[in-house]
Amino acid sequence: MGSTETTTPAPREGAERDTHDLAGLEAGLDALDTVQTRRTPLRETLLQKVLPPLTAVLLVLLVWQILVWAKVTDSYKLPAPDAVWHEIEIAWRQGTLLDYIWTSVSRGMLGFLMALAIGTPLGLLVARVRFVRAAIGPVLSGLQSLPSVAWVPPAVIWLGLNDKMMYAVILLGAVPSIANGLVAGVDQVPPLFLRAGRTLGATGLRGTWHIVMPAALPGYLAGLKQGWAFSWRSLMAAEIIAQSPDLGMGLGQLLEAGRTNSSMSQVFLAILLILIVGIAIDLLIFSPLERWVLRSRGLLVK
Repeated sequence: MGSTETTTPAPREGAERDTHDLAGLEAGLDALDTVQTRRTPLRETLLQKVLPPLTAVLLVLLVWQILVWAKVTDSYKLPAPDAVWHEIEIAWRQGTLLDYIWTSVSRGMLGFLMALAIGTPLGLLVARVRFVRAAIGPVLSGLQSLPSVAWVPPAVIWLGLNDKMMYAVILLGAVPSIANGLVAGVDQVPPLFLRAGRTLGATGLRGTWHIVMPAALPGYLAGLKQGWAFSWRSLMAAEIIAQSPDLGMGLGQLLEAGRTNSSMSQVFLAILLILIVGIAIDLLIFSPLERWVLRSRGLLVK
């Protein structure tokens, strides 16, 4: 009588296969977690970041010059690009070009820093205390929607034609934006982060500094960027309306002087300088901060 033999998989072979599968899974997860970084070549940087805006500027200048050649309006209403360049040369030779820029930039930056010092604790207070949010939250939203130019007449009456008036208009324009940005960022913090922080003993100011602020950083940074935009626009509105020898000659005063003198080339010069300052502040300060935040969260490779 023959005997039948049954063969079963060896336990050792199954264990080796499971170990191999786990190793492959770990390798895949490690590949997902690893951020591939490389140094961007200069040519690629120029093509991706320098060439597009430069092309846009050249196209604007070309369309501008074509409109001048086509004589779509009188020359005193639409000056040629070379006329505006001539205004730049005159201001540079007279040594006033940098003075125009510095007068406005120094006011704007100092006013923004004061708004930052006020808006940050105010935003935290509104975000963390329900009663304060119910009382002040709608007021902040209303102030943010109010045009900054509306604050210039009362500021002049209250404070007079001086730098205090300028800073008051900047604060009233920028503080609500910074506070609301921080409130929005705090509202987006996952509750799990807060519970984990409390479990580890991070409560009160420690929890705010180590848990809430880092988690709310994207929204806070968006509020800062918007706050600077409101600061700059508020300052320009104040400089255009408020005219006094004691205030010096900023970009807003330069724009108003061009209107008074019916010099469109001077008006275009002031608009160009205001635009350049706004772009420069964004590229030099806020864009690097945004890239750092995205890179720290693994959302930006290059």
